[in-house]
Amino acid sequence: MIYLDYQATTPLAPEAREAMLPWLGGPDSEYNNAGGFGNPHSAHRAGRMAAAAVEVAREQVAALLPPGGRVIFTSGATEALNLAIMGRKSRRIAVSPIEHAAVLDTVNALGVATHILPVDAAGLVAPDAPIPSGTDLVALMQVNNEIGTIQPVAELAARAHAAGALLLCDAVQGAGKIAAPEGADLIAISAHKLYGPKGIGALWLRDGVDMAPIVHGGGQEGGLRSGTLSPALCAGFGAAAALCTSLGISDAQHVERLWQVARSAFSSWILNGSAEQRWHGNLNIRRDGLDVARLMADCRDLAFSAGSACASGSGRPSHVLRALGLTEAQAKSSIRIGFGRYTAIEDLAKACAEIKAAAAAQGE
Repeated sequence: MIYLDYQATTPLAPEAREAMLPWLGGPDSEYNNAGGFGNPHSAHRAGRMAAAAVEVAREQVAALLPPGGRVIFTSGATEALNLAIMGRKSRRIAVSPIEHAAVLDTVNALGVATHILPVDAAGLVAPDAPIPSGTDLVALMQVNNEIGTIQPVAELAARAHAAGALLLCDAVQGAGKIAAPEGADLIAISAHKLYGPKGIGALWLRDGVDMAPIVHGGGQEGGLRSGTLSPALCAGFGAAAALCTSLGISDAQHVERLWQVARSAFSSWILNGSAEQRWHGNLNIRRDGLDVARLMADCRDLAFSAGSACASGSGRPSHVLRALGLTEAQAKSSIRIGFGRYTAIEDLAKACAEIKAAAAAQGE
């Protein structure tokens, strides 16, 4: 199988896996004598060792984020976004219509006044988009998970602050790949989108930003997120983050080469989203009249997406593509190809040729 669904999840980096192993020890494990199974919230030696591993990981993750803030570990970006939105107890929220469901559904569940920041046909919010008076939270994604467009976060953060609001940035797709979003007050990220393990994410809070917990219990994570942390998941997250820091330049260069191969292969297809303000690890394209379900069935040895992985199987057209002005038919004739660090150029070229041949066969 050729894996081309990096927006849904990325492969686990071998270095992240190795970092996790010492903290998965049990009675019959080679790591048993080191107490690798200790609870990081216990006061004994095994607990203190686990706690130290958690704090090392916290520093490694924090290195991907702006200075002047703290990292709260969560079960993933969905929980981090829920904490940021519900923990702030906002009265009026402004969001773009192409945010992830973890934002849109949480805002809807909160039941507060909501202002929609419109996007243009390229999937971008205008940098000078007005923010209504009384807004206390603006939620804006850094890199869109479906179409890869990069939003003007710094400009919108400045406007949010001028209006007396904080800016929450879903940086899941950008973390470890591009610079941290400037001006954000809260940032949500996920380990498994940057070559770390599933089941862990983080919320970064700028110094001075307060909120109430939404998960209650033992008061872990500074009282903001109760529950026993997994040293293994934290260590894997930290190692993956550190690798993104050390390999940032080579990763970006590799993705750019992959982009050129894929973009050239599908030059006659229509690009969804901005061609300029875009993360090049995401190619969302369409071919009007394409039967995507049939295409995916004909290309069973390839892993790519018909849209957001979070909505797959729903049968509904992408809310992101519809927000760009695409018809339902156009949205349903779109595919997303995602690639990154572990994608071989020859594999991508082979996959592109197979997709094109299967699509062409539909017209025969």
